[in-house]
Amino acid sequence: MPETSYSLNQIAALTGGLLLMNLEEKSMIHDLLIDSRRLTHPDTTLFIALVSHRNDGHRYIPEMFNKGVRNFLVNHIPPAGPWIHDPASPGTSRNHLTERPNFIIVKDTREALQALGAYHRSQFQIPVIGITGSNGKTIIKEWLYQLMNEEINIIRSPKSYNSQIGVPLSVWKINSSHELAIFEAGISEKGEMEKLESIIRPDIGIFTNIGHAHDENFSGFREKVSEKLRLFWNAHDMVYCIDHTIIHETIAATHSLEKINKFGWSRKQPADLQVTGAFSAASQTTLTALFRGEEISIVLPFVDEASIENAIHCWAVMLFLRYPQEIIRDKMAVLTPIAMRMELKEAIQHCSLINDSYNSDINSLGIAIDFLNQQKQQNKKTVILSDILQSGRDPEEFYKEIAEILSTKGIDRIIGIGPAISRQANKFSMEKEFFQSTDEFIQRFPVSSFRNESILLKGARVFEFERIDLLLQQKVHETILEVNLDAMIHNLNYYRSKLRPGTKTMVMVKAFSYGNGSFEIANLLQFNQVEYLAVAYADEGVELRKAGITVPLMVMNPEEDSFDLLSKYRLEPEIFSFRVLEMLEQSLLANPPEPEEQISIHIKLDTGMHRLGFVPDELPVLIDKLKKNAAIHVQSVFSHLAASEDPEEDLFTRKQISVFHEMADKIRDELGYDFLKHIQNSAGVTRFPDAGMEMIRLGIGLYGVGFDAEEQRHLRNVSTLKSAISQIKLVKAGETIGYNRKGIANNNTWIAIVPIGYADGLNRRLSNGRGRLFIHGLPAPFVGNISMDTCMVDITEILEKDPGNPVNEGDEAIVFGDHYPITQLAQDMETIPYEILTSISRRVKRVYFHE
Repeated sequence: MPETSYSLNQIAALTGGLLLMNLEEKSMIHDLLIDSRRLTHPDTTLFIALVSHRNDGHRYIPEMFNKGVRNFLVNHIPPAGPWIHDPASPGTSRNHLTERPNFIIVKDTREALQALGAYHRSQFQIPVIGITGSNGKTIIKEWLYQLMNEEINIIRSPKSYNSQIGVPLSVWKINSSHELAIFEAGISEKGEMEKLESIIRPDIGIFTNIGHAHDENFSGFREKVSEKLRLFWNAHDMVYCIDHTIIHETIAATHSLEKINKFGWSRKQPADLQVTGAFSAASQTTLTALFRGEEISIVLPFVDEASIENAIHCWAVMLFLRYPQEIIRDKMAVLTPIAMRMELKEAIQHCSLINDSYNSDINSLGIAIDFLNQQKQQNKKTVILSDILQSGRDPEEFYKEIAEILSTKGIDRIIGIGPAISRQANKFSMEKEFFQSTDEFIQRFPVSSFRNESILLKGARVFEFERIDLLLQQKVHETILEVNLDAMIHNLNYYRSKLRPGTKTMVMVKAFSYGNGSFEIANLLQFNQVEYLAVAYADEGVELRKAGITVPLMVMNPEEDSFDLLSKYRLEPEIFSFRVLEMLEQSLLANPPEPEEQISIHIKLDTGMHRLGFVPDELPVLIDKLKKNAAIHVQSVFSHLAASEDPEEDLFTRKQISVFHEMADKIRDELGYDFLKHIQNSAGVTRFPDAGMEMIRLGIGLYGVGFDAEEQRHLRNVSTLKSAISQIKLVKAGETIGYNRKGIANNNTWIAIVPIGYADGLNRRLSNGRGRLFIHGLPAPFVGNISMDTCMVDITEILEKDPGNPVNEGDEAIVFGDHYPITQLAQDMETIPYEILTSISRRVKRVYFHE
């Protein structure tokens, strides 16, 4: 059967592209790459320059060429690159033509990628399961893999690769060893599913459910269901829940689905699988059902409704595929939760720990190592890797490839756990240690020897790497701030999509990145090619430089004793007054720069906010001073909008913009050279697009807070502050709760004590019912005064609303997050989100994750 290996001529023919090829190049393509950060095998990689309204892959072609890639699928050839030499320049080789890359030029690189995926899929006759719906796609896919992978070799979408780009990349991984494929398909607008259907071509379809995601792009649920059903137009069979009325009715009314064999399940009415009972207790749920006239049952290690529904989908699929009920029952009982994200957290001995327990295969390993390589706090990189189960390949060949991936991606040490990987120890050339089991590793390995390194945990479920995770992570109290890095990049790209081509972006990372973290956020932004970062004080910039941040850094409040640091660490001061300019001049006199060397500065203008900055009358003196000092170079001139989010102040805002242009133009004309100009903040980018200059400054918008409801709809929540219940107790009627006896139990009251207080950033103003935490998704009002390290909440109503789902010690308590946004919390506190975020204590552990 065919493998994923195609010549450039084949790819050009399949995509309808024009091949401009160096005749000496005879590459066979194995890997398709759309992300310049995830390169593994440059010799056999085709880099696809995808273009969207938020980014353009063509800008990364020179970088890819310098990393060894020679094959590119493009919409156009870049006008310049490292392969273009000046024959007259010293060092130019006579045979430099042989270094030129191969280009396949197509009309649309995304459509070309989809054509490659569709053709590759057509080369295999294995059964394919396609999953769509609003929720549960990834969970069902991963659970089906857990249930069936011992019997057959399965290829499945990595993580939630279900988009117009993710699907062809997933399908491209099929090879002749696979016996079954499971792919997700997600859409956000009309017309997309037809393209995915031509790539996946499922034999069996699963429709999970329908929800409100992407409602804005469809006229209603029925249209959304109809669009999703296009995935199954050529399928043979389909599994779905007939209790979702709109789905059931739309299927019945869709002519193209008349011949498909339908397997329905229900909890309310007769069906192929009719669930007749559900009983939850002690973290387990027992389900009984009727199937072909017989009563059957399973026990699930879950009690929440979403997991139960997802598990019933899997049950139905297994029964449809004729798995014996006894085997299904045994396998269902040991289903494990799916952690759909990689977490980055502090670990012992100044280490960073990445826990990726999502899945264990060679594709997800590459993705996890790429995330590891983004972290640059520590130079040493260690991977703790278990046996990769059910690969379906020769072990020697398979682990040789694993070793090559680790070596290529710069891993310094491998700690292998499991008999299979241990037998292949000789394949790994880096520092290495191997153990037969997790128990042996915990007993024999001196954990205290981990020091100043980044550690990736990547293990199959059976190896219980969560025990290693607990062993290595920094011990702190249970209150954490989760920071969703994917959401932050989504927000960054949202604002970038509104900019004119070439406009630069400066991001505020002052005040511990608005409470979200220092290096971790700056590193993410640097990795995503933000052009400038801004900090409040020099010591913040020094900390970032020492941690490996190389992006230009503006210091907004340079202090007198910090100017020596500015030069040493290549920090660029904001100059907002003659006093600050004089401090810079005195520093240059005391420590003169090298000849021809200049210090970059940023001039702050006061255009009406009247906080910091030069006013118009001061410009003549300022310009004269700047012209006299050749060691100073104005890198940018900027101002601050006072009320860009307020429509009632638009006249004032436009006046600010006009005054700024006049002042900046005067400085430019007098100095005789150009510089960057910027005045737009997050709200200004959206509300005043005509004010676009050379750069914009992003602040609170990056962190998921929009200036109004419409913008908020386009942003994703970045931060979730959560803790866990320490104790639950019954307080009798008439008794008091907390300091100063401010909390009074009018009736017998169940309270939960949660280890978060005002020392963590939980404002004391929320005491006595003014604020609330969320437990099991329901509000639990504060009772009594919030103290320094703890608070108490009333959970009586939660227990009464859902007696079958008890609140237990150790359960999560959410301060703010997706379902209770920080903007709502700020309203309850009569403050702004800035104050809440920047008040979160450093003792609260930050956990960073990719979904």
